[in-house]
Amino acid sequence: MTKVLLTGGSGFIAAHILEQLLAKNHSVVTTVRTEEKAAKIREAYPSQAASGALTVAIVPDIAQPDAFDEGVTPPGLEVVLHTASPFHFRFSPRPQKELIDPAVIGTTAILRAIALGALGPSRRRDLVLRGHRRRGAPDRPGHDLHRGVVEPRHARRHPQEPATAYARARRSPSAPRGTLCATPASGAKFDLVTVNPPMVFGPVVHYLESLEGVNTSNERVVDCLRGKWREAVPPAGPVGIWVDVRDVATAHVKAGLEVPEAGGKRLFATAGLFSNAELGQIVRRNFPEDADKLPTEETKGGELPDESKRFRFDNSATNKLLGIDWISFEKSIVDTVRSLKKVGA
Repeated sequence: MTKVLLTGGSGFIAAHILEQLLAKNHSVVTTVRTEEKAAKIREAYPSQAASGALTVAIVPDIAQPDAFDEGVTPPGLEVVLHTASPFHFRFSPRPQKELIDPAVIGTTAILRAIALGALGPSRRRDLVLRGHRRRGAPDRPGHDLHRGVVEPRHARRHPQEPATAYARARRSPSAPRGTLCATPASGAKFDLVTVNPPMVFGPVVHYLESLEGVNTSNERVVDCLRGKWREAVPPAGPVGIWVDVRDVATAHVKAGLEVPEAGGKRLFATAGLFSNAELGQIVRRNFPEDADKLPTEETKGGELPDESKRFRFDNSATNKLLGIDWISFEKSIVDTVRSLKKVGA
């Protein structure tokens, strides 16, 4: 049994990580922002909460330099899985506070706590989740794609554009991570793995109260179910790369706890390509009761861009290292829809 700190435990991806960790009988300390969210996690896992295998700590604001210092977690932690970082496009015209600061300062805060020993001396692995979004030419190779580079000129011209702000939030924490891991004076005694997922679909678990709170990737599934794609299917954009949330969770558990060779690696977790047109037809084929709201076989739009106009990728190294049998797109979307129907879709 391994003692794990999982930040952001009520998040879309973290909820699946927590489920897998507890199913494998690991001891987990997870953080959330409010007591209300903490109570829901304890209610979902009553036996683990009662036995002490699950502890929920309140961290109201990860964008504070001392957010993860003493008092947040008990000693003896061996693995840190840092997933607490917002991903949405519903921010004000000034996204620095709502999106970028939590990503950058939150990552710095957890690394600072690790380097200073606030999270315990016996830790052996630290895993940081970061998205892959990239602005620029789609014909760049996949190993550049998953590093989340933001083209400087574009970022300067469009600093408040949602996709650009999100990309900055995902890219910017790499500097403090690299500095702490590479500088002996920092006192860091850990290795670092980065899991980079693209568009993440899959079922929501436990904590979604309404469709308005759905994660950003699954918003397009909600739009499809609500009839917004009936007349025309929107384009997916030049990325067109996806993964199921359960596989992202598996990648974290394997890389963080089960595959020592993952130390120091950047892992690009993806099942392959998808299109909105394919998504719409999967929903129609499997949920005929909603046919009057869904795209028909004649509905135009949503196809993958020409190969020369979309991003390429290569996840062969990740496949070899983790050996994940990726969930199919059809199963992912069907399971997503079923979970969304439970909250009113």
